[in-house]
Amino acid sequence: MVEEIERIYTVPLADAYATVRGKRSIRAVKILKSFLARHMKTEEERVKLGAEVNSAVWARGIKKPPRKIKVKAKRDAKGLVSVSLVEEPKPEKAEEKKQDEKKG
Repeated sequence: MVEEIERIYTVPLADAYATVRGKRSIRAVKILKSFLARHMKTEEERVKLGAEVNSAVWARGIKKPPRKIKVKAKRDAKGLVSVSLVEEPKPEKAEEKKQDEKKG
């Protein structure tokens, strides 16, 4: 029986740059789905990308997808994999830290 699994992956998308410039983001989505299907042990048709993941891949257009992307993948008991973007905490700037120290 298949159990529920939740994992975080950093998926390399640099191989998308080996294709024609006008099809790189399309290729990056295919690479992402195949990577997650392989690692979550399911078929590519059962991998569903969230809207924020799709937006992250297409943010710079069709010609310049990101070289890597960090995602959270959840597989349910039926084998369906849903993919969302991992929210990274933004580092504070040195100026903000100094202002906080002066106040406190």
